[in-house]
Amino acid sequence: MVPKPNYKEYIVAIVRRFATRFPIFTYFLLTFLISWGGIFMVMGPGGVSGSREISAALMPLVYLATLLGPGVAGLAMTGFADSRAGFRNLWLRMLRWRVHVRWYGIALLTAPLLISATLLLLSGTSPAYLPAIVTSDAPISLLLTGVVMGLVVGFFEELGWTGFAIPKLRQQYGVLTTGLLLGCFWGLWHLPLFLGSITSSGTVPPVLYLMVLLFSFLPAYRVLMVWVYEHTGSLLTMILMHAPLSASQLVLIPPEITSIQIVTYNLIFTALLWMLIAVVGVIRHRLTRGIAGLRE
Repeated sequence: MVPKPNYKEYIVAIVRRFATRFPIFTYFLLTFLISWGGIFMVMGPGGVSGSREISAALMPLVYLATLLGPGVAGLAMTGFADSRAGFRNLWLRMLRWRVHVRWYGIALLTAPLLISATLLLLSGTSPAYLPAIVTSDAPISLLLTGVVMGLVVGFFEELGWTGFAIPKLRQQYGVLTTGLLLGCFWGLWHLPLFLGSITSSGTVPPVLYLMVLLFSFLPAYRVLMVWVYEHTGSLLTMILMHAPLSASQLVLIPPEITSIQIVTYNLIFTALLWMLIAVVGVIRHRLTRGIAGLRE
């Protein structure tokens, strides 16, 4: 009697072979399928396009579906590509908290300081730019909500972005290229959440509005995150660096600013980030030359 072929094992073997050979591509594919598929299931085509209003009761499910993508894909790909050794390494990086205090300072303060500086600079042109926490009737509640939200978002996202994607990309690319590549995918990953907002883009062309929202500050900030990770090897530090960026969207960004004001803020914030990256690059270059000179 001829035994029946085990198609399940055959399919798993093919998937594992493909994931091992093309780990980065497979990771991004899984991330987008899980997040975008989940968003579409919760919101429906009308909700994604903005033609139908999404009830407040559904928004937690939308955010949950979005956040599951990077984390679930990261864990799945760690299992497929790196097996038990990968999970062990992931856990050790998650627990790596003994890094120099300056890296905690950079991780926790970069986003809120630069965002606050941008908003305060622009508030000279319009009071609409005053940080949300300044004009809020319940600043403490807003701050606590922002901190909790930031930590949850940072944990789920960085479990995949830093837990899996960055180490794999760094095997092929430098810090700058890794940051730019991941930053662009990071921006594109947010697309379904912003598609509905293009109807309120006002005088700003919808394509330009989306391009600025998705691809302005996110690639620049990710370059800084990859640089910090390069010096710490700590997934925990990356979660803590992601958290203030997400929290600042609620705590600092004024909710009522217009589309042109949003674009203006994003472009100036992005410019400050690239200025900081340039300063870091110059310092690294001088330190490298200094060390090389001492060795000669």
